[in-house]
Amino acid sequence: MDIMQILPWAIFGCITCVVLVLMSVLNTRKSRALERLEELRDLTLRDKERLGKEKHGMTAALEKAAPSLSQAMAPKSEEERNQLKLRLANAGFNNPNAASLFLTIKVIAMGIGVVIGGGIGVTMYGLKLNSLTAVLIGGGVGCFIPELVLAVLKRGRQDKIFMQLPDALDLLVVCVEAGLGLDSGMRRVSDELKDGAPELCEEFDRCNMQLQMGKVRRECLREMGVRTGVDDMRALVTTLINAERFGSSIGPALRTQSDTMRLKRRQYAEERAQKTAVQMLFPLVLFIFPGIFVVLVGPAAVMMMQNFKL
Repeated sequence: MDIMQILPWAIFGCITCVVLVLMSVLNTRKSRALERLEELRDLTLRDKERLGKEKHGMTAALEKAAPSLSQAMAPKSEEERNQLKLRLANAGFNNPNAASLFLTIKVIAMGIGVVIGGGIGVTMYGLKLNSLTAVLIGGGVGCFIPELVLAVLKRGRQDKIFMQLPDALDLLVVCVEAGLGLDSGMRRVSDELKDGAPELCEEFDRCNMQLQMGKVRRECLREMGVRTGVDDMRALVTTLINAERFGSSIGPALRTQSDTMRLKRRQYAEERAQKTAVQMLFPLVLFIFPGIFVVLVGPAAVMMMQNFKL
């Protein structure tokens, strides 16, 4: 029998095995009698089950499969786990299960890349060494894409927080000088700028929630600076911590910090404006100049070809 006749059956068998393994991983539901007994032992399980039923679709499936699928790519050391949590927090993913979900997505993307790379390799080269190379390249690309998306989300969120900080600090200065405390001022800023600066307001709300739960203000502010990963936010946090430690007024410190951040934002805008001329050079050369060249030189070229024919 030819190898090309066996190949579809082999692919069908592999896909069937993968589906059966996923079904066995996801189908971990216990019997109703055992669930009732566990609910009697722990009264909070019923509320957890009710909250779990609200999640459905792909999110629920990923959360069920995450502990099993993420083990293959889980960080080995505590430092690597902390680095992964920090990168996810900088991108705005503060869920406790964010790390396992991210690793699960990487495993799934790598599997999809392996399947696509294997299909392309077999189609182009047959069952040869080049097909294995295509499988490895597909798996590597699939594993790299989630990291690239995470880096883009992280950079975008940090840029938004950087651009939103001066306006938020101006409003915070007004609130503090009007007699509100730092906690009340941050809450007021979150209420006023919720539509215009959602990323920064989310950080302020999280910091206020931690303060209401009894956490020390110094630690809450320091964690907010680490979560954002923005240098200006860390500088602001350092200013607030020093003002609280030495008992100085927060209003002048916030005003000075706001002026500094607004100057940096203006310099950043000027820098990007200066780069625009160089960045516009490439689309001009690739897309606009060829069209202009055809419009200007085309008629003359047609006339020269007609004259040479005559």
